[in-house]
Amino acid sequence: MLLSKGFEVEIYTGKLTGEIVGLSDRIIRDLDGFVREPDSRNVEYTTAPFCRYERLLCALLAPRRLLRNYLHQLGEYTLIPGSTLSLGGSDRFCRSDPNNPYHNFIEKSYGTTVVTASVHINLGIQDSEMLMRACRLVRAEACLYLALSAASPFLDGKATGYHSTRWHLFPETPSRVPLFHSHQHYIDWTHEQLSAGTMQNVRHLWIAVRPNGDRRPYCLNRLELRICDLIADPLVLLAVTALLEARLWQLFAHPDALDPLSQSSLTPEELLDLIAKNESAAAHKSLDATLYHWQDGRPLTARKWLENLYETVFPFANARGFASALAPLLKVLQTGNVAQQWLRQNRLGLTPSQILTTAITQLARQENELSEKLCRQAESLLAV
Repeated sequence: MLLSKGFEVEIYTGKLTGEIVGLSDRIIRDLDGFVREPDSRNVEYTTAPFCRYERLLCALLAPRRLLRNYLHQLGEYTLIPGSTLSLGGSDRFCRSDPNNPYHNFIEKSYGTTVVTASVHINLGIQDSEMLMRACRLVRAEACLYLALSAASPFLDGKATGYHSTRWHLFPETPSRVPLFHSHQHYIDWTHEQLSAGTMQNVRHLWIAVRPNGDRRPYCLNRLELRICDLIADPLVLLAVTALLEARLWQLFAHPDALDPLSQSSLTPEELLDLIAKNESAAAHKSLDATLYHWQDGRPLTARKWLENLYETVFPFANARGFASALAPLLKVLQTGNVAQQWLRQNRLGLTPSQILTTAITQLARQENELSEKLCRQAESLLAV
C-alpha cells in the first residue's frame, strides 16, 4: 500500500529562445485539463491522484505532451523551464482575466512577485489529526525540498544571487502562520484570518506546506507541499515525491518521535523563527546553505541533512517497494540542482538566454524519450 499522490504543475510558455510569452487564454480555450493563473504567461495542470509511481509518471507527462503539440501548432512555442521570469518581463503584469476580482487583488497586492512557476506535491492522508502532525514535520523540513528543487537563479536576464529567486520574492501569506497543533486549531485560525482580512479566501494561505481538501478548513484529505520550484525533470520530481512519502511513512510508524511541537528543544515561536531562517537560507544557497535542525538547532548543510535523511527513510521506501524512485536524488546531491548547474554555466561565460535555450531542448528531448519508453512500458504492464 502506498499513499495517493498528485501534482499541481505551473509552467511557463514561450519561445524556443527562452522568452516567456502569455498564451494561457488560447490554451484554456482549446485544451481540457488546463487552468489559468492570474498572469497569462504561465498555465497550470493537475494530475489525478495515483499511488504507483509508474502511473504517476505517465499522468505527469501526458498533459505536457498534449500542451507541447498544441504550442507547436501555434508557432515556434514551447515550455520554459525555471521558476521566474528569467529573461525579462518582471516590470509588468499580464492579466489573464481582467474581469476576475481575485486576480485584481493579487496584481495590486503582490505584482509580479507571484508570477512564478512551481510544482505543488499532494499526498493523501485521510486522518485529519495525523495530517496536522505531518504538516508540522514537513513544514519544519520544507527547506530541504527547496534546496533540492531550486531552479530560479535568474531574473530579467541577470543572476540575482539567489538559487531560488522565486521563494526569496514570494510573499508568505499571512506573515506569521503557527504550527497547527490540531485540526480544530487550523479551523479556528482560518476563521480568524478571514474575519481580519489577512486571507481573502481559504486558498489564500501561501506557506511552504498546508493541509488541503475538498472543503477547507473542514474536510481535509491531503498534505500539499508548496515550497518547491518547478522540477522540470520528471524523474527528479518523482524522487523528491518519494523522499517525502518515505518520510511520512516513517512518521506514521513513529508519530511521537517526529513531532516538532513535542520533540524540539525550541519553543513554538523559536521554531517558527528557525523555519523562516532555514527557508531564507535555502532560497539563497540551496544545497550549500547552512541550516539549523528543528530538533535542537544544531547547524549542518542542506546537503548533509539530506544525505542523513535519505539513509534514514530508505528502509521505509524499500519496505514498500518504491526505493528505486529515490535514486535520482543521489545525482542531484552529487552534481547540484538546476540552479547550481545553470550558475556554473553562467560563470563559464554562457548567458542566461543561452542556458535557457539549451535547457529547453534538453527537457523536450527527455520528456519525449520518457513518454515513448517508460510510459508505454508502464501502460502495457498495467494492462496485463
